Amino acid sequence: MTNEPQPSTAPKAREERKPVVLQVVPELDVPGGTERSTVEIAQALGAAGWGALVASAGGSMQHQIESAGARHIEMPLKGKNPIQIRKNSSRLAELIAAERVDIIHARSRAPAWSALHAAQKTGCHFITTFHGAYGTSGSLKRRYNAVMTKGELVIANSEFTANHIMHTYPMEQKNLRVIRRGVDISIYNPGAVTQARVIQLAGQWRLPDGKSVIMLPGRLTAWKGHRVLLDALTHLTRDDYVVVFVGDEQGRAEYRHQLERQVEQNDLGHIVRFAGPCRDMPAAYMSADVVVSASTKPEAFGRVIVEGQAMGRPVVAFDHGGAKETILGGETGLLVEPGNAAELAQALGAALDLGAERRKSMAEVAIRHIAENFTLEKMCASTLAVYEEVLAAGAPGER
Repeated sequence: MTNEPQPSTAPKAREERKPVVLQVVPELDVPGGTERSTVEIAQALGAAGWGALVASAGGSMQHQIESAGARHIEMPLKGKNPIQIRKNSSRLAELIAAERVDIIHARSRAPAWSALHAAQKTGCHFITTFHGAYGTSGSLKRRYNAVMTKGELVIANSEFTANHIMHTYPMEQKNLRVIRRGVDISIYNPGAVTQARVIQLAGQWRLPDGKSVIMLPGRLTAWKGHRVLLDALTHLTRDDYVVVFVGDEQGRAEYRHQLERQVEQNDLGHIVRFAGPCRDMPAAYMSADVVVSASTKPEAFGRVIVEGQAMGRPVVAFDHGGAKETILGGETGLLVEPGNAAELAQALGAALDLGAERRKSMAEVAIRHIAENFTLEKMCASTLAVYEEVLAAGAPGER
């Protein structure tokens, strides 16, 4: 549907000074797609010799920015108050001038409004990334969201997101670029995970010998579909498996209690494990026989789906959103009707019954599929190509 970014040749005059890119995000506290991508691009900019700055309200991931050799500037970019947005615009304009920033890259709406006005004041290039499909109830909401279409170039993290943008906002398709998220296949690599790491997790999670493992990775929030998976388990007439929910509840204690009550009511306590957050996700995937993505709303991309395939695990997911782009149906995983617990149960049963040879062949296809299409290296190279494209086009407004 949309243009893929292509590497461009920078003007010779720019060879004397490497460009400086300032990424702006609300905060760096939750390791979601926006925050991870910010860190990964900061690392890629540093590796390419470019200047890398990140402005945010800070958070637990701030040290990753600094470890990448980038500079973090703390700024109250999380708030949506118009007065705060205007103040942040002035702060960003001062930062752009002081650091000779060439591109300001906004990854969220509130900081994007500040960044847009700062770019207009200073003549800095402005680009945006849609990390998801924002809610569009009401004209005021759409106007607020529309700042993300004001970039000289606009990046969408999937074709699903790109289609949402084009159907929702007035913008020219020629300015839209699709850059899918990537996984670091040097880390998410079955050959890189030692048996000791897998054994350690098995003990920590109390995984019984001889049982298959169904794993749903994702923070404990309702739309990730934990309840649908629990419903699906009531349709399975077998007891040769356990289910592990891997993810942080992030303060949603009541939702956790709701899930625990559902487990108790359906007599699933001997099957279900709440593992909490995991620091070794590659080993977690290696512990699993089936990876599930049961999100009740379409995932804009779906990192879990890609990571699971990179580790050679069959993935069962609902047939909507980014999953339609990242899973090869019947080859690397199974796609089922969104929200259909009975169909999900049937797909889980089929995945658990895969023979050794079929499982091996699916793993080989999945690993190759990710290596060819969804690597961190490809994502970073494509993003830097967008930066080069914007710079090569001349001053803002000359596109």
